[in-house]
This record gives sequence, C-alpha cells and structure tokens, in this order.
Amino acid sequence: MLTVYALTNGQPVIADHVDPAWLDAESGVVFWADLVAPTRDDVSLLTGPFGFHELAVEDALSETHQPKVESYPGFLYVILHGIDFEQSEHQFATHDVDFFLGANYLVTVHDGRSRSVRRVADVCAKSPHVLREGPAALLHRIVDAMVDNYRPEVDELDEWIEESEKEVFEAPTKLQVRDILELKRDVSSLRRVTVPQRDVVGRLARREFSEIDQTVAYRFRDVHDHLVRIADEAIMFNDRITGLLEAHLSATSNRLNQVMKVLTIITTIFAPLTVLTSLYGMNVTIPHLPGGEPAQFWWVLVFMAVLAGGMGWLLRSNRWL
Repeated sequence: MLTVYALTNGQPVIADHVDPAWLDAESGVVFWADLVAPTRDDVSLLTGPFGFHELAVEDALSETHQPKVESYPGFLYVILHGIDFEQSEHQFATHDVDFFLGANYLVTVHDGRSRSVRRVADVCAKSPHVLREGPAALLHRIVDAMVDNYRPEVDELDEWIEESEKEVFEAPTKLQVRDILELKRDVSSLRRVTVPQRDVVGRLARREFSEIDQTVAYRFRDVHDHLVRIADEAIMFNDRITGLLEAHLSATSNRLNQVMKVLTIITTIFAPLTVLTSLYGMNVTIPHLPGGEPAQFWWVLVFMAVLAGGMGWLLRSNRWL
C-alpha cells in the first residue's frame, strides 16, 4: 500500500500515487512516499520513476538487514531498526525501516509495524510545516521517534534484570538458568541492533552526505547521543547478566553443598547405629548386659544415644557441623 504526503504550492496533499513531475527537484514539491508491504507494482515504482539502484531495492524488499547507510547517485539509502520488546514472548522483536532520501523526497519501505512511521504520518497529515522543513528533517523526525521508543523498552529490561538479581539472593529456586540465558539473548539482540545503528546515525550527524545539511546534522547529533547511551547500557546489561549467571550458579552450588552436608551428617550418625541394631538382630547368642531380657532393649537404646551424641560432638569439634 502506497500513501503519499505532498506539499504543493504550500498546501498539503495526500495521494495514493506519485506524480512523475514531482520527482524534479525544481518542481517545488516536497513529498513523502510511505510504502507498506510492497507488491510487484510497488517494486516497479521504485526502479522505474524513482530510478533507485536495483541492489538498494533488493535490500529494501528483504525482511531483515543490518543497519547501514549507502550513498547512490541522486539519493541516500538508509536502513534503521525499530525495536519492540515483547515481554510475554520474552524476546526483542526488531523490524527494519528502509529510507530513500532524495533532494525533495523521502521514501520509506516497511512492513507496517513501525509505530514511529505511523506517528509521524499522523502529524504530517495535519501539519504542513513538517514537509516544509524538507525531506532530511522528515527523516530525522522519524529516526528520532524510533530512538525514543527504545527508552521504555530499555527501562523495562533494566527492571527485569534488577528483579532477577533480587531473586538470586532472596529466592534462588524461582530463577532458572534458562531464564537468565533468555535474558542474555535479549540483551545481545539489543546490542546487536543499537551498536551499528549508532554508527549509522553518527555518519548522518557528521555531514558525510550532501543530502544532510548542517541544521539537520545538528539534530542527528542529539539522536546519536541517545543511541550512544543505549549502546553503553546494552554493554553494561551484558556484564550484569554475566555476573547474575555466575551468582546464580554459585548460589545453586552452595545450596547443593548444604543439602549434601546434611545428608552426609545423617548418614554418618546412623551408620554405627545401623551396625549396632544389625548386631543385635543376628540369630546367634549374644552376651547379655545386666538386667535380664527386658533390660537389653533399653541398653541398646542407651548405646545408640551415646553413639549419636558422640558422633555429633566429633563433627562439631572438627567444625564439620
């Protein structure tokens, strides 16, 4: 589906097609063509009237690509990722948005899941000044909205890590190694997306490309600063989760040692008692202790109590208990 937001003669226009006359930079028309889930006809639009390079179009139609920026004659091709953390599914869902930036136009290609594009499209349909600022400023507005969406997801991930850190010490049995590894996978996904995206926005902020003027480059610097902080947090999260995994394994090992310690003490104490009761259970004549037949039972209990107490004293004196 194609939606075109154009500014012609100072008036905003919403259309479902691109007028070939608009492609002329001297036409005075500034427009944004938003392409959602492109079809074959849309592909012909990209390679035909716009004349985009076939390699760039092929990348735009692919589902997932690493963030990057490439300069072609007449236009700039940028791939950036939106991020949407779905805690119910315990994974970071990323979706790339492809941008074609020309002298007087911006073309976006995505699968329709981008919240940032929808938000800017709503503003663009109501406020003509958004297009009046130029396509590069429109690109910045979308990218800035994408990066703003990162913060709630990163904060949610931070809270999740803090809860896991508390569980390691307060309720280690509730936390599983699988949960920590899934958390580590989420952080790796965040780092894998933000680090190259930081580099792409950094290039846009350094005015490496003629399509980005100085005013817009200053705006991209602010976006770059946000991405730098998020990338640093992703690295910090990775270190925290590594420590979390080590602490969990250590707590599990200590808990297992305590269980084995108790079981070993019980076995050690009851071993001589078992020998004693087995001895008195043999079908042979055993010398009786004073008191006759009825007293032998109580003598055996006394010996068992003395043995258990002696073993307990021995274990405690050696600081094994």
